[in-house]
Amino acid sequence: MLKNLISISDLSKADILRVLNLAMEYKNGLKRKPLQDKIIASCFFEASTRTRLSFESAILRLGGKVIGFSDSANTSLGAKGESLSDTLKTINCYADAIVMRHPQDGSARLASELCTIPIINAGDGANQHPTQTLLDLFSIRDTQGTLDGIHLGLMGDLKHSRTVHSLISAAKYFSMKLYFISPKSLRLDDEALLELKLSGIQYSFHQDIADVIDKLDCLYMTRLQKERFGNIEHDNYEINLGVLNRAKSNLKILHLLPRQSELPVEIDSTPYAYYFIQAQNGVYVRQALLDLLFSEG
Repeated sequence: MLKNLISISDLSKADILRVLNLAMEYKNGLKRKPLQDKIIASCFFEASTRTRLSFESAILRLGGKVIGFSDSANTSLGAKGESLSDTLKTINCYADAIVMRHPQDGSARLASELCTIPIINAGDGANQHPTQTLLDLFSIRDTQGTLDGIHLGLMGDLKHSRTVHSLISAAKYFSMKLYFISPKSLRLDDEALLELKLSGIQYSFHQDIADVIDKLDCLYMTRLQKERFGNIEHDNYEINLGVLNRAKSNLKILHLLPRQSELPVEIDSTPYAYYFIQAQNGVYVRQALLDLLFSEG
């Protein structure tokens, strides 16, 4: 394992599987306290519910203590004009590691260059969200029994979603077939597609989920990332019960949440819904990551 986790590309396939295997041990009831006497700074300069709380739950379950904030407006950076660099250098003095979310692309990499303690990227702008990818991979394997050969649909705002960017970067380690379902205006950028081509990952583009629903093992849905593109209008892609009538029996729907109209509540009662279990898996995966970070770092 590395000292920092800034991008999913920082991890090898062996690293990823080590995290997933230990996460399963935690899900199955493993209890230990590798963070005893450790203080972790939970610094969320951007809104979060699941990532922040699952990290803090993981830290407390591992015997650690949490300091930090969930609203940067109440910090010197937000209220007094302090630079991000000075804020990070200060936090570096108070904790044994920093879990950080920030709206600026590359902010986590900046933190890793300024700080002497481990940095875990909890989302930097539209760039990367590596711990979400770890729990997404965990959830796929948990539902399908494997990561190899999975037919994975990714639907919605693929252009602005950092979780999608991280997830397809991890696909290079597994022989997945990717189905990108989105309006043309929200397709992946050329740089992301080039990485897939160079890795030999098969992928295809679709504008209607009905065209591919019968091929998918997992469907990964995203909301419109309106905070990334302002007032520009885009079509919103939705799933419905009628489309699911043609789905494979093993299909599971993943969504990092929060959801909007793309995922109606009536889907919750179907056997395809897995997104709330997916959210719970975040605790086990982040326990495993923190455990390995401090036991092997």
